[in-house]
Amino acid sequence: MVLSARDVLQLKEALQIAVVKCSERCLYQSGKWAAELLDALPEPNVDAAVPDAADNCVHPVFAPNPDSVEAALEAQELGRYLLAKSYFDCKEFERCAAVFLPDSMLASSSRTNASEGGPAKGKDKGKGKAVAPSFASEPTLPQISQKSLFLALYAKVMVGEKHKDEEVEMIMGPQDLGSVVNKELVLVSRFLTRWFAERKADDGGYPASQGFLEYLYGMVLAKEKNDNLALDYLMQSVHLFPWNWGAWLEITNLVSRVEQLNKIAPHLPQNIMSFIFHANAAINLYQQGPDLAASLNDLLGIFPTSSFLLTCKALLCYHSKDLFGAEQEFNRVLALHPHRLDALDHYSNILYVLNRRPKLAFLAHLCSNIDKFRPESCVVIGNYYSLLSLHDKAVQYFRRALTLDRSCLSAWTLMGHEFVELKNTHAAIESYRRAVDVNRRDYRAWYGLGQTYEVLEMHTYALWYYKKAAGLRPWDSKMWQAVGSCLQKMGREKDGIKALKRALLADSYYDTTASSFGSVGTVDRMSQMDPEVLLQIATMYDQLGQTEEAKAYMELCVAQEEGGAGADEAAAAGLNESIAVRAGSPGAGSDGEGEGDEGGAGNDGGTGVTFATSKARMWLAKYALREEDYETANRLAMELCQDGVEVEDAKAIMRDARSRMEQTSLMER
Repeated sequence: MVLSARDVLQLKEALQIAVVKCSERCLYQSGKWAAELLDALPEPNVDAAVPDAADNCVHPVFAPNPDSVEAALEAQELGRYLLAKSYFDCKEFERCAAVFLPDSMLASSSRTNASEGGPAKGKDKGKGKAVAPSFASEPTLPQISQKSLFLALYAKVMVGEKHKDEEVEMIMGPQDLGSVVNKELVLVSRFLTRWFAERKADDGGYPASQGFLEYLYGMVLAKEKNDNLALDYLMQSVHLFPWNWGAWLEITNLVSRVEQLNKIAPHLPQNIMSFIFHANAAINLYQQGPDLAASLNDLLGIFPTSSFLLTCKALLCYHSKDLFGAEQEFNRVLALHPHRLDALDHYSNILYVLNRRPKLAFLAHLCSNIDKFRPESCVVIGNYYSLLSLHDKAVQYFRRALTLDRSCLSAWTLMGHEFVELKNTHAAIESYRRAVDVNRRDYRAWYGLGQTYEVLEMHTYALWYYKKAAGLRPWDSKMWQAVGSCLQKMGREKDGIKALKRALLADSYYDTTASSFGSVGTVDRMSQMDPEVLLQIATMYDQLGQTEEAKAYMELCVAQEEGGAGADEAAAAGLNESIAVRAGSPGAGSDGEGEGDEGGAGNDGGTGVTFATSKARMWLAKYALREEDYETANRLAMELCQDGVEVEDAKAIMRDARSRMEQTSLMER
């Protein structure tokens, strides 16, 4: 993707306007995001660019509002607006809201007829449409500009969030039920319901708006679990003002499936922001593939030093089990932006799995020196203590991260892992459940719940949670291995075999996708499969009495020592007949937060001798002895003696086989 010099200038101007407009409304994170993207945009070739308004001394960023009514209101309110914004900047949210909307005015303006009030809420998750309330007998809404109204209502929401944080109990304490809500949302929601209802024209449309109040209403509706209506208003917001990254993030949080993302994509504004949103949402849904990698590379061609896009690329490698590639990408981000803490908790997970203790120690010191009271810093330090097996200290730092931000997903999940290590299953289950409450797409929390219930030998519960994790990550072999093992323990060997065959197929997917990211040292997994999974499949076939199938998989397991067991042999063993695989929407691999591998096992020379291959060789030796194939039994027993595994049993088989061979040769004489 190549932009002309004029396009670059227009994009630069749009981002400058976005920074100013978001900052005016105290949307600091959206303003920072736009400013960082602006800083990553290379300067255009000035000679080739001819601005249309070169003689205009007023920069478009500071141009007055094109809506004359809004411009007049903003000019009239300038003094009060500056006062309200200064209160907001000082975190005096109640005083900020009271400048334009005193409590009495807000309460009277937001009253509705109880029988007709507000949008549908509750368990329907917003599936019903809003019912237009009647406001004939209610006082009129205050006549203030949209910018001032947004600031006042947004401050009111922040008041509720502040009170909510003050009311909550200690993390994982006896009274911490996670049920405290923002009590200001109802008031703000009713006010905005009236505001939009009064502006609605007879034809069902609305007069021109700036898009920020739609964003605020969508955010409030999302907090009230009215998801469908929230999505409608958020999509209106990005159409009206597409440069507010906060609105795109709210849409990302509401999109729970790839099908839903593809459904709404044609209805979004077709510009570069939509392109960035689609890439970010796909990564959050654990998607991967050459198309997504190409999209990110195109965007990096426009913003080559963007910390956000480089982090997205690192996360794409991370979710694809290419942990070495992800480590390199995070190293690049850290080199370009050494004081940026965003997403470094993911980087610490990678270093944890790769056992990079010195690097993780350096990262922990770096984060602590920059800002020790950022949730990301606490997670990084917690991961470092976890790597040192100091699980109590790790829990302490994860608690600290959650005290700073209760929606910190990594901290909930990782604290669950630590409680599992400490054998505190009750606390682990509660941590994982809270992680799921924060984000129901977090496969790690579902997987952790399955593991914990499996430890408690509650296999029915464990299977349900494992299936949830596998549904979120259909191409993650670890999820299917867990499902297969759980089914085996429940005595459902046939279903367990199908799940484990799916795990083998899932493993083969990663090398196809990893090559599109330019990763090094990938292996054809169809010729290098996991011996443990093959042994498990063979064992279940043996339990079912299907000896020939068991023998085929045992031989395939032993063949992994040398490598080169091809896909044809796997197909002959029935691998490709397991289940239908939906290749259209693959998920990604394990993030490895205490549960992953190192981005791929094995090498072109095979796995070498492992416990699984030795067990398979022992089974084959005993099988050959039963089938009176004494030469094969003797050879396999000799190999077992060389492996040093179950040597005494191997010597017994070897003696038995040799004695029978001698008897057979005597009888033939």
